[in-house]
Amino acid sequence: MPRTITVGVDGSPGSRIATDWALREARRRDVPLRLVHAAQRCAEPDPVLSETEARIARRAADVRIDSDRVPGDPVSVLLTAAGDAELVVLGSPSSAAGVAGRLTGAVALTVVARCRRPVVLVPGGRPQDEHRPGDVVLGLDLTEPHDAVIGFAFDAASRRAARLRVVHGWKAEPDVHDADDAADAGRSGATTGARTLSEVLRPWRERFPGVEVAEQAVIGTAGRHLAEASGDASLVVVGRTRRRGPVGAALGPVTQAVLEHSSVPVAVIPHA
Repeated sequence: MPRTITVGVDGSPGSRIATDWALREARRRDVPLRLVHAAQRCAEPDPVLSETEARIARRAADVRIDSDRVPGDPVSVLLTAAGDAELVVLGSPSSAAGVAGRLTGAVALTVVARCRRPVVLVPGGRPQDEHRPGDVVLGLDLTEPHDAVIGFAFDAASRRAARLRVVHGWKAEPDVHDADDAADAGRSGATTGARTLSEVLRPWRERFPGVEVAEQAVIGTAGRHLAEASGDASLVVVGRTRRRGPVGAALGPVTQAVLEHSSVPVAVIPHA
């Protein structure tokens, strides 16, 4: 089966916005779009899938559309469907979505934490502008700069003809107490971080010569800076380890902060 862009649909406004984003991504990658709806029973006609198929078909003559109604709980269904996907796309409800939105958000966050394929969460507060200008923003941990995360970000920027802005957060050493010393240590650390960042990115610049890259080594928590950077971005890319903790898969603090506060779609890329 060819790789697809797989999107979870449930009839909610956030799901419709995510489906529109997934259609555009399928067109960029020239791959089929697969609509997946988790249902308790499959005997009756499915108005959710029917409505979504009809709406998308009017604008997707150039994209193959497949759809599946699968019995089971949404998390299990989506994780299984991800096996054939290049990318899984889910709607992320707005803060005003109420109890139903919080439940849907819990499903999305669980899939993000456990999925072995890249997942994009599309915020449901407003439709995503197909022609929205803006950088692709990559949050990069220089202690573990994984190729899967960097490669996804460069590829996304290349497909969008967008600038790639790479953000790395730097903290002063915890035993620095004097304010001036802390500021000096932070500036020195940021300079060192910028130098290391350039070295990490050098082979990727050579692989994607058409992508303009802006390097940003910042002082402070990376999550806060990435959330701020999303204000004028088109996509934010962050990584997530596939290693499981004592209570199962979980999101790190930076990824969690970006997902909670980003105003644009966030791609979460699993890595070893």
